Amino acid sequence: MIKDNIRRVGAQNGETPENRSRLSDRVNSIEPSGIRRFFDLANELKGEVLSLSIGEPDFVTPWRVRESGIYSLEQGYTHYTANQGLAALRKEIAVYSKEKFNLRYDPIHEIVITVGGSEALDNAIRALVDPGDEVIIPEPCFVSYKASVGLANAVPVPLPLKKENQFKLTPEELEAAITPKTRLLVLGFPNNPTGAIMDQWDLEALVPVLRKHPKISIVSDELYAQLTYGETAHFSIANIPEMRER
Repeated sequence: MIKDNIRRVGAQNGETPENRSRLSDRVNSIEPSGIRRFFDLANELKGEVLSLSIGEPDFVTPWRVRESGIYSLEQGYTHYTANQGLAALRKEIAVYSKEKFNLRYDPIHEIVITVGGSEALDNAIRALVDPGDEVIIPEPCFVSYKASVGLANAVPVPLPLKKENQFKLTPEELEAAITPKTRLLVLGFPNNPTGAIMDQWDLEALVPVLRKHPKISIVSDELYAQLTYGETAHFSIANIPEMRER
């Protein structure tokens, strides 16, 4: 999407294909999002197809949320905030994390507001890896993981998950993917797109492997924590004491 947008601007300014080679190798290496392409196609065929491409609700944003946004605009709340985000919002997130998931976070030192989850993922990945570091990414996965790793000049290491394991990551698979260059593991559970959930026992099974490799950090993408169905509830790897600081 980044590459497509840059090229679109270039075309509008009369740039030629030769000029577009000025794009960095990092940008040229990014593959366009297949999800967005299907979303665009579905928009062109509105009324003829049912789009299951974009991860958004099938209902309009509730009025209380829209009303709050309108009120903020009317009151002139349109200026820069602290880099970490509004203090009141960070405190509410800390309360939410404790009530919903029994996770205690300091709103002053451990919570940052970002423009959506993708920015949070990108910032976290860039903060944790150096050029040439390897990042293990269990697949299938959300489309931005590999792009963020590439933009950080790190090396994505895809780890295909198996249907017979219910698309969960096993200790054996994790151990086999680790090399001396591994510095980060990206966990996307509940998973997009498979819906797989790593429960407490699944995650605790990974701990002995991670304990052997203390240089590996973890980015846990738990966006769908409350979109779980059936008897299996979400469990965060941060609830495991020795994993919280990883």
